[in-house]
Amino acid sequence: MRRRMMKSKIHRATVTGANLNYVGSVSIDTELMALADILPYEQVAVLDIDNGARFETYAMEGDSGDVILNGAAARLVQPGDRVIVITYGVYDEAELREYAPLIVHVDDTNTPIEVDDAVRRAGSNLMWIGEHSATNGSRNLG
Repeated sequence: MRRRMMKSKIHRATVTGANLNYVGSVSIDTELMALADILPYEQVAVLDIDNGARFETYAMEGDSGDVILNGAAARLVQPGDRVIVITYGVYDEAELREYAPLIVHVDDTNTPIEVDDAVRRAGSNLMWIGEHSATNGSRNLG
C-alpha cells in the first residue's frame, strides 16, 4: 500500500504580500524552499492560521523573507497573516520505516529559527508537537 504523507512544512510563516494581479502561486524565500525541500512549481497546501482558509497552489522562488500569495489565492490572505505551507509525498511501506517529515520553523520575518525558539514563541501546543516529533523522528529544521 502507498500512503500520502506530509513531506515537509514551513510552520507559522508571515504573509508578506498578496498580489491579486499576478498569474498565480505562492512566492517563497528560496532558502526556506531549500530547507523544506520544496521545488519551483511543486504543489503546496497553504493553511491560514488567522482566518482558517485552506487552499492549494504551487510554489515559486521569491526573494529573501518572501511569502507572497499571488493571483486568486491573494483574496484568501492578508499581509501579516500567519500561514503553514505544506507539501505531501506518496510513500510505500518500506519508505515509511525511514519516513520523517521536514519541519522548518520561522520567526516574524520568515527567518529560520531553532525548534526551542519556536516552542517559546508558540507556547504549549508546539511543546506537544516537539514531544511528539521526538518519538516519531520528525526532522525539525531552523
